[in-house]
Amino acid sequence: MTAVQRLSAALLVLTTSVAMASASQGPTAAAPVQSDFPYPPTTYSEPYRGQFHFSSQAGWMNDPNGLLYYKGTYHFFYQHNPHGLAWDTMHWGHATSTDLVHWTQKPIALEPGIHPGDLWSGAGVVDSANTSGLRTGSEDPLVVFSGTNGVTMFYSNDAGRTFQTYDNGTPVVRPGGTSRDAKVLWDAARNRWTMVVWSDDGGRGVNIYSSPNLRDWTFRSRFAANWVFECPDFFALPVDGDASKVKWVLTTATSEYVVGDFDGSTFRTDWAGPQRMDYGRTDPGGTFYAAQVFSNAPQGQVVQMAWMPGNHGASWTGNASFPATLGLRSTNNGPRITRNPIPAISQLRYRTSSFRDLDLTPAAAAALLRSQSVETYEVEAEFELKPSTTRFGFRLDVRPDGTNGAEVAYDARAGTLMGTPLAPVGNRVKVRMLVDRAQLEVFGNDGLFSRSDNPVFDQRSDSRGLALFSEGDVRVVSLNVHELAPAWGLGEPTLVHNLPGQWRAAGGLWTDVTAGKQGASTGDAFYVSDHTGADFTYEGDVKLVNGVAAGITFRADQQGAGYTANVDSGAGVVKLWRPGRDVATFPVAVTQGTTYHLKVVAKGTTIKVYLDNGANPVIDATDSQYASGRFGLNVYNSTAQFQNVRLS
Repeated sequence: MTAVQRLSAALLVLTTSVAMASASQGPTAAAPVQSDFPYPPTTYSEPYRGQFHFSSQAGWMNDPNGLLYYKGTYHFFYQHNPHGLAWDTMHWGHATSTDLVHWTQKPIALEPGIHPGDLWSGAGVVDSANTSGLRTGSEDPLVVFSGTNGVTMFYSNDAGRTFQTYDNGTPVVRPGGTSRDAKVLWDAARNRWTMVVWSDDGGRGVNIYSSPNLRDWTFRSRFAANWVFECPDFFALPVDGDASKVKWVLTTATSEYVVGDFDGSTFRTDWAGPQRMDYGRTDPGGTFYAAQVFSNAPQGQVVQMAWMPGNHGASWTGNASFPATLGLRSTNNGPRITRNPIPAISQLRYRTSSFRDLDLTPAAAAALLRSQSVETYEVEAEFELKPSTTRFGFRLDVRPDGTNGAEVAYDARAGTLMGTPLAPVGNRVKVRMLVDRAQLEVFGNDGLFSRSDNPVFDQRSDSRGLALFSEGDVRVVSLNVHELAPAWGLGEPTLVHNLPGQWRAAGGLWTDVTAGKQGASTGDAFYVSDHTGADFTYEGDVKLVNGVAAGITFRADQQGAGYTANVDSGAGVVKLWRPGRDVATFPVAVTQGTTYHLKVVAKGTTIKVYLDNGANPVIDATDSQYASGRFGLNVYNSTAQFQNVRLS
């Protein structure tokens, strides 16, 4: 956020009179409330919309916050105005992924009016040992921290679907001066939690606290440094992958960082000043800002995402950087951060052009990629310098008139990549690029160089050229151009279900609403899963908003032709039907606005239908028309909502 935005939003800060929650205070008893899902449908194909860089389905986004991993799912929360394209009253947006590549928009996580405070940037953790005592069911508490001039705490006991406010929003810590942007992590060496919070109390820096339970915090020390300005992150990394040589890294919003040691109370570094981990424009109006790593990531990985402010379109503003794995590598100047795209990007590669061991003159270099027409792609290249090499690299978004949208160049005389020092290694230079519709990330020498950008690429179909150039001869050791498929469209934002694969509409209008998946049609329409089955239990909640009938479909083809068990308000029945035949009915008064739970148990030719978790089936029928097929949802001449769809 800019200083002006921070100042104007400060008027919204809700203050309280208690500086620290006591051990005797427990969580509020208020029931969790499902937040808003204010997003219009999108295909994510608009001009300038990144095809493998996350952007909010609609609205403004800025800082990533509360990033965490829980039970196979990555939760990406972010600063968000869902109702406009500019910064305004902050919400916490929410998206999830199982692979950090394919993202699904979720309802708002923290929403003004439901959750107190100004809801600015903060942290998220998984309390797997229930140190907080907040667990009420089978799920581990997901605990997030937000707020300014006092850190407020929220928690979820349903795997991140809803969040409750702890102790009515009373701050669990309140640093002096202006403060914001808490980061919380588990300190395994001391079996307790650590929090760092930015504040300007006596000058810029971070306060360091510890806690056994996430609720009661003890001030331990302060690390003061003028370069530390908002959105700190704090994490440990092994040097050169050696687990016996662990160092701690403190970063700030501008991508500056120092490396040092942490004893559980005090962070110390012998660095005179910080280094930068990204050489883009690192400010709130630039291309890389407020990066944060995921908490609880598997296999001890340290995975980072940042805000790229410079991208915008007709319905969204801002996007996230592609997830990068961080490392710490020894250099002649001391340990340095490395950033590399996560390996899972390979899932998107669908066509590759490869070149090996080529000695190129300037003319040969210009001709090598002349046939390439690519829009979203990844480049992996290794070059060996020749005595005549002066400058070489790539021109992106090459147009018919020969102009281009961006240049990635290495200056062999100056030893710089895009103007930043990067020495050859064994007389070789590695360059890796992620090129999206208006997003560019460049990595050099296995991550020692990182630069993020939001270039204005021409969106015309004839403006997709990729050119290699060289001033003087150069040797291409290897060059791969991987075309990348879009990463969107594989998840269900609001429908809670456990079926693998993708769902597709077969007729009607299907939209995401807070209550789940909503279907509307003047005739029969289906929402069909890729998943198939023969014998099973299949169930879900069905609510008629208005109209005649809705239900769950099974043993169907991709158009929905199969069996359907529905509630029919027109006939006043629960019905089992298939095209051309009503198999069986059961009389019941079906009312609009009421949620009905339908369950089907299918085994061979026997089909049993249960209503509202009854012990006995309301329909017990035999039919042999369909032996297996897809699962789905159905509406008939109605608008209906579906939720909690389960297969077992």
